[in-house]
Amino acid sequence: LFFFFFKQKTAYEMLRSLVGSEMCIRDSNEGEASVLDSPFVQTLNSNAQKWAPALRMTILLMISILAVVVRVFSVIRFESIIHEFDPWFNYRTTQYLAKEGVYGLWNWYDSESWYPLGRSVGGTVYPGLMVTSASVYWVLHQLSIPVDIRNVCVFLAPVFAAFTSIAAYLMTNVITKRPEAGLFSALFVAIVPSYMSRSVAGSYDNEGVSIFALVFTFYMYLKAADTGSLLWSCGASLAFFYMVSAWGGYAFIINIIPIYIVAVFLSGNINNRLYVSYTVFYVLGTIYAMQIPFVGFQAIHSSEHMASHGVFIFLQVYMFINWIKQYITKSAFKALTRLVIFTFVSLLVLGFLYLTFTGKTKWSGRSLTLLDPTYAKKFIPIIASVSEHQATTWSSFFFDLHYLVMFTPIGLYYCLKKPSEGKLFAAIYTVLMVYFASVMVRLLLVLAPAVSIMSGMGVSYLIRFLIKNLKNALKSSKKQSSKYNVPSEFSVVGILLISYLVCTYTFHANIAGAESYSHPSVILATRDQQGNRLIIDDFREAYYWLRQNTKPEAKIMSWWDYGYQITGFSNRTVLVDNNTWNNSHIATVGTAMASSEEDAYEIAEKLDVDYVLVIFGGYSYYSGDDINKFLWMVRIGGGVFPHIKEEDFYGSGQYRVDGQASQTMLNCLMYKLSYYRFDEVKTDYWKPAGYDTVRQTEIGNKGYKLRRFEEAFTSERWIVRIFKVKPRENRDGLYIRSKGVINYPSDTATFKEGSSLFTNHKYSTKVVPPKKRKTITVSTA
Repeated sequence: LFFFFFKQKTAYEMLRSLVGSEMCIRDSNEGEASVLDSPFVQTLNSNAQKWAPALRMTILLMISILAVVVRVFSVIRFESIIHEFDPWFNYRTTQYLAKEGVYGLWNWYDSESWYPLGRSVGGTVYPGLMVTSASVYWVLHQLSIPVDIRNVCVFLAPVFAAFTSIAAYLMTNVITKRPEAGLFSALFVAIVPSYMSRSVAGSYDNEGVSIFALVFTFYMYLKAADTGSLLWSCGASLAFFYMVSAWGGYAFIINIIPIYIVAVFLSGNINNRLYVSYTVFYVLGTIYAMQIPFVGFQAIHSSEHMASHGVFIFLQVYMFINWIKQYITKSAFKALTRLVIFTFVSLLVLGFLYLTFTGKTKWSGRSLTLLDPTYAKKFIPIIASVSEHQATTWSSFFFDLHYLVMFTPIGLYYCLKKPSEGKLFAAIYTVLMVYFASVMVRLLLVLAPAVSIMSGMGVSYLIRFLIKNLKNALKSSKKQSSKYNVPSEFSVVGILLISYLVCTYTFHANIAGAESYSHPSVILATRDQQGNRLIIDDFREAYYWLRQNTKPEAKIMSWWDYGYQITGFSNRTVLVDNNTWNNSHIATVGTAMASSEEDAYEIAEKLDVDYVLVIFGGYSYYSGDDINKFLWMVRIGGGVFPHIKEEDFYGSGQYRVDGQASQTMLNCLMYKLSYYRFDEVKTDYWKPAGYDTVRQTEIGNKGYKLRRFEEAFTSERWIVRIFKVKPRENRDGLYIRSKGVINYPSDTATFKEGSSLFTNHKYSTKVVPPKKRKTITVSTA
């Protein structure tokens, strides 16, 4: 249609220049009729209006299909498999739910995780994702469609990505009342790389369904606020309930909406529609949230919910004052207003302080990290150790959002140019998400729908403005508007430039989905010097070995990153996993890894550990190994056990593994297990044996032997190494050897003092430094 307008204008100008002054005079006498008034254009416009709804639905359907197709590269390039770490717990839980039912899930006590503590799964999980998958599985089987539960889990996120694009269309349409803006928003959110990173096929994580729930809840609430309807308000509450059941990120909803209500109040536009919509949403939403066992009464007393409580009470007070205003004088009303506001604010502050200092309400560590980015590093290293909790770099912003970072400010300008309730909500949502995404890279995921919707509005506004300029140029001089006087050449260039940027964004998103976010974490892909594709399958190789070659009751000690995968793949018991609910237990594992072999053996024995699993990338250029994560193990362990000090693991003021590394580092369990026998292999023809390809240095401790652990398995590329905890040797732990003595003290201190017990016996002694496990063996003469 844009090209059509441009072509018609050019032909008309050419026609006037060819026929001479007579036609120009005739056109002038007839009021200079515009090309836009021609019968052909009028017919075209009429047909366009008639077919516009069908065309919009067709485009939206194609966008939804695109959202699914762009996310199945992982299955095409690899196979149908669960990705990453957390999804493996979700998959395992879904399997249990599909087999045992909902009540079975509520009562499930998982003894294979967090040994010897275990985990009550039903009360410590957001079940929305699992219930959704199990429901789809049950429905398909009722329809006699045989499908494996794994495939349901693998393809669930791409399907919900299509739903998210539809929800974005609906939300944008409510805000702007312009379907074309909704289509742009749907397109952008369907393929935005940030969202795609958590919703490709196989990425069976909570965010796969919760982003849809987030956008859909906002749409339902904006619809309720726009109409004041109780029905829409109840629908928003149900959508919020699904969001609460799916992800802890529901806190964004329960805080953004109250902030929006406060902003509308400060702008002087509060009304009955907003009062009804928020009151119903708050009451029903809070009651629904309490039905999730993992949330329960946190919906009442947690700090994340305090803003919603405060705004609800404030709205009731405000509406009561407005009601009573008609029955009292103005002076009395002013005095009453001041009294009520003072009383309300005082009670709110005092109540919050009381709940905070008495410990009845408190901020979670992640929430405090969002408010103070340095908090986790100072006080909760286990949160700071997670890579997705780090601050976001500019490169991450551009890679995950691409040209949307350029379109978003235009959308903000459009919202603030002619503000409305819906536009104000979109602006608040976007600005808050930009801040949170800057603090924590993981929250780029929540920012993605905001910038997609805002960019859709911005691009729509720009194109609409430029098209109006083109139309204005096609009109006769008397009908032209001075409001749209941008030269037609600039308008054409602007439209072409926007089209180019949108197409480039689409190509970038396609490449990001195919190359960057389609790799399962358990399957690594690389290329050799000839460019041939190589698959590195060390993780599954090692997990399969555990499943086939260890006893079913074997306990595996590893860093918490791999706990879910070990229980999911190998069906073996682990000490810690990705739930990270018990910092002390994780610190104990970190202390074992940071201790000497003898001390680590004592810890492993007390925890009934049978095998120790470490990830090592020095042979195969894998930088995500345990040596690179090791300092976080030291920090977390040192936070609970003060004798573990980070500075002891630095050599020459740096963290290193070569000959200048500290003796503490060279003799700790993590170092010894990772580099055991590494001096026997060469990673590069020009480098010495024992050259670490990740740290780019030759290791500093070679030729050592393990006394308490033995190598059980090393994967093909040395990425996964498993060591068996050896049983104690005969007479192991003996530090007194005596002849002719049966009853004697069990500690060296008493022995050294001497005792009449030994007077009448011949004995020989050998005092060995005492150990934590005091085992005495007596050899009588």
